[in-house]
Amino acid sequence: MPHSVIEKPTELVNAAFNVATLRNDFPILKREVHGKPLVYLDNAATSQTPQQVIDVFSDYYSRYNANIHRGLHTLSDEATAAFEATRHRVKAFLNAEDARQIIFTRGTTEAINLVAQSWGRTQLAAGDEVLISMLEHHSNIVPWQLLAAEIGFTIKVIPVEANGALDLAAYRALLNERTKLVAVNHVSNALGTINPVKEMAALAHQQGALILVDGAQATPHQMVDVQDINADFYAFSGHKVYGPTGVGVLYGKKALLEAMPPWQGGGEMIKTVSFDVATTFAEIPHKFEAGTPAIAEVIALGSALDWMDSVGVDAISAWEAVLLNHATEEVSRIDGLRILGTAPNKAGVLSFVVDGAHSQDIGLLIDQLGVAIRTGHHCAQPLLHHFGVDATCRASFAAYNTLEEVDIFVAALNRVIGMVR
Repeated sequence: MPHSVIEKPTELVNAAFNVATLRNDFPILKREVHGKPLVYLDNAATSQTPQQVIDVFSDYYSRYNANIHRGLHTLSDEATAAFEATRHRVKAFLNAEDARQIIFTRGTTEAINLVAQSWGRTQLAAGDEVLISMLEHHSNIVPWQLLAAEIGFTIKVIPVEANGALDLAAYRALLNERTKLVAVNHVSNALGTINPVKEMAALAHQQGALILVDGAQATPHQMVDVQDINADFYAFSGHKVYGPTGVGVLYGKKALLEAMPPWQGGGEMIKTVSFDVATTFAEIPHKFEAGTPAIAEVIALGSALDWMDSVGVDAISAWEAVLLNHATEEVSRIDGLRILGTAPNKAGVLSFVVDGAHSQDIGLLIDQLGVAIRTGHHCAQPLLHHFGVDATCRASFAAYNTLEEVDIFVAALNRVIGMVR
């Protein structure tokens, strides 16, 4: 793909989307690795953080570091207001109906475990079925396996097609009156496949089943509307959306959250505690937020979402499509390289293997040239084994990546392949 695509790749990538200016927000992009300018292409694992978000931590700890909700002093009031402002910010980001539907967790993994341990433990029984896809991250597999081993329900796997797209015909065939939950990712972290979760939700609901969507890889790349999807649960992580680690979100439909029992006990999640009568619990969302939360991280998450909004999520998506198309075309010219995941609807993830070269060797050597990619099984071992491999190399893109960085990556890849073959 010629570099002229920069000029007008889509109507959404225009003069307002200036990658060079945008990169100035990220101090880490100015560093060198092994004497080479950093080319960071491991965004599916963790995106980098703009200075605006980094500044939030300094501001919080310098001016109003205090515990929230229970203090009556000024610092506690200010911290509580900032914390709850992020809840409303996430509500708008997901187009949720009510801020009380937004539960703060440590990340997508904890959000899924919360659903499994609270909703799943009380609503699933022997003979029930839970559908998950071959595309799932381990965090949307293992919690259901652990619970199934205790309760005795059956997990069934939705297969994928040869190009990495979900097999919708097989999904329709698997749905039946025993299906109680469909747990599926919105975007595959290993292949970049974008699943038709709105259609999947409609089909699940026709059978009386719920749907949980792992949105960790979708929220950085596209607009998400949980009401339009009609998701019963939706989860994402802060560190994928240019925010901090250690914080994530679970959205749930209000009636479901209200009916679910607490998962963890302690401070904040109670209404009354007594040795003589039954303990009573707080209303949602606090019922699911036991103990002191990651206060600074939650506040910083709100700043990260503000940053994404200032750039434009649609513009980010369009620019990443340009980067993915260019990278795909360039690496396709490399002899012996095979791309895994060629579904027509993809996010900015390029996963590949090279004949005669181990992915770990490629990852280590390309790092010496300043290029950061991910190698390994990407917490998606069943999917990779389905394609006959144990590991892949994965380059994944974010708003701040450039076409020049793609070219540096491809040149470095060619050089490394020549060394390891």
